[in-house]
Amino acid sequence: MGALKPWHIAVLVVVLILLFGAKRLPDAARSLGRSLRIIKAETKSLHDDDRDLAEKADAQSGYQPLPPQQQVAQPQPQQFAQPQQPVDPVQRVREN
Repeated sequence: MGALKPWHIAVLVVVLILLFGAKRLPDAARSLGRSLRIIKAETKSLHDDDRDLAEKADAQSGYQPLPPQQQVAQPQPQQFAQPQQPVDPVQRVREN
């Protein structure tokens, strides 16, 4: 009852040719093939990205903290020179 017979396929091909024309069918098939290749490449890259993330997570799970380092002596704060007396910006412009 639901089986496709050769004459069903022939009728389908004739209807497609009448609807789209003989020139447009090869172009449509070509663009469909390109689209499928793009989708396949994108899904493959998504799987690769997931695999890379899983590998990075596994690498980080083996993380060992570094042993504590010896303490370094803190540098003594230096004595800074006394700041100069503030200059009025208006006076500075007048001098130049």
